[in-house]
Amino acid sequence: MNEPIARLFAFVVVLFALLVAFTSRWTIFQAASLRRNGLNARPLLEQRRIDRGAIVASDGTVLARSVLAPHARGSERFYERSYPARTQFAHAVGYWNIELGSTGLERFRNDELSGQTGTNLQRVLDQLQGRRPQGDEVVTTLVPAAQRVANGVLAGREGAIVALQPRTGAVQVMASSPSFDPNALRSPHAHEALLAGSAGRPLVNRATQFGYAPGSTFKVVTATAAIDSGAFTPESTVSGRDNVRISGVPLQNDQNESFGQLTLTQGLVKSVNTVWAQVAERLGRRTIARYMSRFGFDRKPALDYPSQEMSSSGEYLGARLLVPTSTRVDVGRLGIGQDKLEVTPLQMAQVAAAVANGGRLMTPHLTQRIVDRDGRTVQRISPHVQSVVMKPSTAAAVRGMMEAVVREGTGTAAQIPGVQVAGKTGTAETQIGSAINNVWFVAFAPASRPTVAVAVTLRGVPGQGAAFAAPLARQVMESLLHG
Repeated sequence: MNEPIARLFAFVVVLFALLVAFTSRWTIFQAASLRRNGLNARPLLEQRRIDRGAIVASDGTVLARSVLAPHARGSERFYERSYPARTQFAHAVGYWNIELGSTGLERFRNDELSGQTGTNLQRVLDQLQGRRPQGDEVVTTLVPAAQRVANGVLAGREGAIVALQPRTGAVQVMASSPSFDPNALRSPHAHEALLAGSAGRPLVNRATQFGYAPGSTFKVVTATAAIDSGAFTPESTVSGRDNVRISGVPLQNDQNESFGQLTLTQGLVKSVNTVWAQVAERLGRRTIARYMSRFGFDRKPALDYPSQEMSSSGEYLGARLLVPTSTRVDVGRLGIGQDKLEVTPLQMAQVAAAVANGGRLMTPHLTQRIVDRDGRTVQRISPHVQSVVMKPSTAAAVRGMMEAVVREGTGTAAQIPGVQVAGKTGTAETQIGSAINNVWFVAFAPASRPTVAVAVTLRGVPGQGAAFAAPLARQVMESLLHG
């Protein structure tokens, strides 16, 4: 071979190599980033041809499935999503729509549901062999009977209920009210109509977003910090008199009741604000901040759920999350769930679950396992310890205090015959002088060997957590304990 021909051959080889490199770059190595590019409409069109996997409840009840679109003709098969449970699981499951996008588990588990979990090379080979991608099934931890009870007791009022298994972190109930029917979201027009014609922002998941002041339920966090740090015991005494100065401003007890020296247990049973505000002040910001962090405050939950649909629980100044050690934080009022504190029901359910589980907070999860089209489990979500919040002895002490709240204090409405319940009420005043409040109740049961932890909140009700939230928690716990 003469020199000119050799150079030409080398040039052709280089061009061929470049062609292979650039083709491989977009079809294999950078295919994922190309699919995620918002300017690329092709993945959306491809998604319509995919028979997405079903989302099912823990008992096999179908919560979401793919059906052939009515306008699909001939060999061109297009799918859309159907939600048989309608409003019941709307926020947990979310929706998937070619024009509106996706939310909830539909979004978080999109790769599994759309059959996109293999390598880019495998997908190219499947396309060359004419194989259509098929999605895997997502089996959730949700319990339909308890979810129906939760939605029923919320009765359309603005609020949310979350129930967890303390030992595993499995989310058994995630109910947010008002809800919506994801079947109705077939187009941007329907989406806009829902927003325009519905009060109370039904697309917001109140279980995970835009929290409310937790009121006295936060005293469980303060009690944990007080006992676990060694600064107090359940029998330590603190003055419960009214109008104690906290950060230089008098603090009132409920109905301006005044008490003498109270043990911490008595202070929790009677939910005495001045007792717990003084405890928080003595502990200081750093100690409170340390235990808040262990419980998961000040960052988004570690839930298998879209980050964009979850809020961090903590102290807020406007839209900005403050660190609890900030000088802008009134630690005394923070310690009783006031000041600028905004928390979600998921976070408060985790507080109850950590106490219930001997001080170990488990990572919450909505997914139980992923199952392929042949019925094989390809992924199982195992329990994972998120953090060790407190010593087992501290958890036992706080549990005893919470049992007393339900046995003889503000939480008697949560009593279940034959079952020992541990809980704490919370009431956050929202309209001074009009008795309109955001109310809470957190609890777990059976207290000695808990299988359920729950948080309930209702917004803007004319009363207290003891009367409005505790009975709802009782009914949800009963459904899970006896269902």
